[in-house]
Amino acid sequence: MESLRFLDPETAESIRTDFGSPAFVYHEAYLLAQAKAALSFPNAFGLTVRYAMKACPNAAILRLFDQAGLSIDASSGHEVARAMRAGVGTEKISLSTQELPEDFASLVEDGVKINLCSLSQLERYAERFPNTSVGLRFNPGLGSGGTAKTNVGGPSSSFGIWKDDLDRARSLAAGANLSIERIHTHIGSGSDPEVWKRVALLSLDLAEAFPQVNTVNLGGGFKVARIAGETGTDLQLVGEPVKRAFEDFAERNSRSLQLEIEPGTFLVANAGALVATIQDITSTGPEGNTFLKLDSGMTEILRPSLYGAQHPIVTLPKEVSGNETFPYVVVGHCCESGDLLTPAENQPDVLAPRELALSQVGDLCVIEGVGAYCSAMSAKNYNSFPESPEVLLRTDGSTSLIRKRQTLDQIMENEILP
Repeated sequence: MESLRFLDPETAESIRTDFGSPAFVYHEAYLLAQAKAALSFPNAFGLTVRYAMKACPNAAILRLFDQAGLSIDASSGHEVARAMRAGVGTEKISLSTQELPEDFASLVEDGVKINLCSLSQLERYAERFPNTSVGLRFNPGLGSGGTAKTNVGGPSSSFGIWKDDLDRARSLAAGANLSIERIHTHIGSGSDPEVWKRVALLSLDLAEAFPQVNTVNLGGGFKVARIAGETGTDLQLVGEPVKRAFEDFAERNSRSLQLEIEPGTFLVANAGALVATIQDITSTGPEGNTFLKLDSGMTEILRPSLYGAQHPIVTLPKEVSGNETFPYVVVGHCCESGDLLTPAENQPDVLAPRELALSQVGDLCVIEGVGAYCSAMSAKNYNSFPESPEVLLRTDGSTSLIRKRQTLDQIMENEILP
């Protein structure tokens, strides 16, 4: 059985009492510790750590990381606006996006850095801002991710300028007298550390093709150990050979490149837990399964349904029966057979019972490792369930509400009857 990472039964119960169920909880001390660890990533000539805010864009977390010395990686113009509203200065925001915003010119004029992610984006930028400098995101031809759905490099990925279009990109930049000052690559979330290191070398090769490049951004994707038995990426271990590669590059090219990384999952995944309640228990007989039905599900945590992601699950019985456990399949509250929280690894359609403490209706259930790509990437309002609140567990043990529970009126406020 899994054990609680940063909550205890009493604190979990107080969260439910004070804020209702389900509710996300984020651990401030862990967030700050991970920010410090990221800022110690090995580097030869300077480092900028950009929080990949798509992982969890709550304003309180953005401000916490801003105060801790992190910058921001935004994936849309809307994320740029959210970061600015949270108090992050535009000079600390970088935008790499599949959809270049219509108002990208105003963002550039306000000081936001942009990494252009396609030849089309490069053409649009060159027409609007000739004789300036900008960054380019390339697809280096190699990708890696925890699953195929989180792999954003290689020939099956649309992210970035394809490596074989390098000469075309150089020609477009030269035609508008654009100075390419940044090279950006990102190969996936939960990527293999060895592949990540190989792509770092490919990124430096791309930098050699642009003599004015002063910064190489290697993205993020560092694997995090959410459940027992998993091994996370050691940033010092993957960073040291990259540091040496930057030093070798400087010797060959007389250019000392700044390094940027963009962790998301690494910073927030294990800082988050979801406090939920068992609202029903049902069985399909001796040849079937026993299901714990929660008052939560894919409306808060979509990753298991989407690609068979694994999250630690801990039930907290009010009436403890020694160490007695039972194999439960844990499901959500949506009218959807895919609302499954205990799938087989990488197999979202396969039930995989978990040995959990023997439970009853009304008992607490805590799902952990939900700080990244959960509240930010849920099946929002499916079955008209409101979004859950978010709570920050402070370093002094107090709690602060950092997002209210959504109301039904808020779900419906933009609807218009003809």
